Amino acid sequence: MSHKKRIIPHPVLSLLMLITWMVLNSFSPGHFLLGTFLALLIPYLVQDFWPNAVKVHKPLHLIWYIIKVTGDIMVANFVVAKQILGPSDKLNAAFFDIPLEIENDFTISVLAGTISLTPGTVSADLSPDRKRLIVHALNVNDIEAEINLIKQRYEQPLKEIFECYPQ
Repeated sequence: MSHKKRIIPHPVLSLLMLITWMVLNSFSPGHFLLGTFLALLIPYLVQDFWPNAVKVHKPLHLIWYIIKVTGDIMVANFVVAKQILGPSDKLNAAFFDIPLEIENDFTISVLAGTISLTPGTVSADLSPDRKRLIVHALNVNDIEAEINLIKQRYEQPLKEIFECYPQ
């Protein structure tokens, strides 16, 4: 493959990596410089393996999505702590399939990551035809309601942010 390497091949990825770095570390000039260096270097080094840049069609929706997921993670931490500290016979763990409308590998990865980051749920597998995401939840009373919640709260916004279908 002989294509010209771009200096910043994945600007959105670089920005998200820098934001993640700064959230996970202290807000200091040294961490900002190191995070910037890594956020630029890593995508540069792997661009031969990932030639297509991520396209964000609705950047403000992405910011809102990150805020929403961060809030969901914080709330879920308390809910899961209460559930696991309480009687275990009240837990109703389950595996279920989420039928996917999204098609892009990156978007599916972000959805799977979002589900796994939210305490109490984990993305377990993707069906071979890439049309269903298999999820495990610690406590589910209504599987259909859980599927609808994930589709509306996470999949639909990701579809708008990254896949830009006419609506």
